[in-house]
Amino acid sequence: MKPRLVPYLFIGPALLLLVTFGVLPIAVALIVSFTDMNLAGLGDWSRIQFIGTDNYTKLFADRAFWGALSNTGLFAAIGVPSVVIASLLIAIGLNRSQGRFFRALRSFYFVPAITAIVAISLVWGYLFNAQFGLFNYLLSLVHLPPVAWLSDPLIVKFSVVWVAVWRGLGLNVIIFLAALQGVPKEYLEAAAIDGASEWRRIVSIEIPLLRFAIFFVTITTVIAWLQFFDEPFVLTKGGPLGASTSISLFLYQKGFSASQFGYASAGSVVLFVIIAAITLFQLRLRRADADY
Repeated sequence: MKPRLVPYLFIGPALLLLVTFGVLPIAVALIVSFTDMNLAGLGDWSRIQFIGTDNYTKLFADRAFWGALSNTGLFAAIGVPSVVIASLLIAIGLNRSQGRFFRALRSFYFVPAITAIVAISLVWGYLFNAQFGLFNYLLSLVHLPPVAWLSDPLIVKFSVVWVAVWRGLGLNVIIFLAALQGVPKEYLEAAAIDGASEWRRIVSIEIPLLRFAIFFVTITTVIAWLQFFDEPFVLTKGGPLGASTSISLFLYQKGFSASQFGYASAGSVVLFVIIAAITLFQLRLRRADADY
């Protein structure tokens, strides 16, 4: 085999999987978005009609779509900085402690990331229960009124974000911990000899050297929150009155519950464009920062 073909042999399987499960579904969704495909059309393709941009016109006039989009923006605005900052602070704290207890904590923080969402929803559902839940019981101990955690249209937004933030910490903590392990100890020792305090070493040495890790965690977290689905689906089904419906849950309801595949595909294309635009913007910022 010619040496110049060896790299293609290694990247070939990964590229094939990427095209099959990444690029091809997007292309199919784009084509379906210009049709009236539904459950009947799925069984008999002769019933599928090309309708141009009607799905997009209907989508942009749908108040439920804009409501789900605004909910997703709110979820991301609260969730992304919460996850990134909390993960970074926890990783810095764990990195400074080498005892058995803190090594065990590293595994503890990763547990939510590998726990089934169904089990999480059961536990948090009981915690949020308005009559018998732990949170309202704790509020009653300090003579505060009970809170409708999952039935109030405003509070439910923060409740689902709370669960998602808790669930999203583990993997990011591991990433930050790995990055912290790569910070040259010579830098920290030199700063300590010069009299730099612990706080100064964190702010002036460790965090600047974690810029790529922070960028990676931020961009993956933003993408994850724009596709926010699990927590509102299992805890509230998007209720009450669509108050916790994210854009991904909205598309799921239209596509799989209402069998409006063409309409849901139009929404998925719009969501893809939004995610791609935000990701490219972040990459552009990163490139400007690297040039600097």
